[in-house]
Amino acid sequence: MQILWQLENAFMKDIWEALAEPRPPITTTASLVKKLETEGFIAHETFGRTHRYYAAIKKEAYRQTSFDRLIENYFGGSPKQLLSYFVQKEDMDAAELDALLEEIKRKKK
Repeated sequence: MQILWQLENAFMKDIWEALAEPRPPITTTASLVKKLETEGFIAHETFGRTHRYYAAIKKEAYRQTSFDRLIENYFGGSPKQLLSYFVQKEDMDAAELDALLEEIKRKKK
């Protein structure tokens, strides 16, 4: 998805070449693109026997969908559990915790 948002549209070879080394086999990349297309995140235009792919969803909408799945699948649907995890496990320093608390207070108002 990141590659398609960056390139805006790309053929399979363009997507594969934009991947970081070591690249997976192009067939693996094609399978992932097909899966993302089936899920409605990617669409394509046809040019003869080839396809040019583009993102069918904006980055923010994709982020929200992914984040919702993360919370549901790993934190039982609880944003509080997610936040608690980061506070306990990610060695946040006092300044980061204070900034997070201020953000929560602003949201509360």
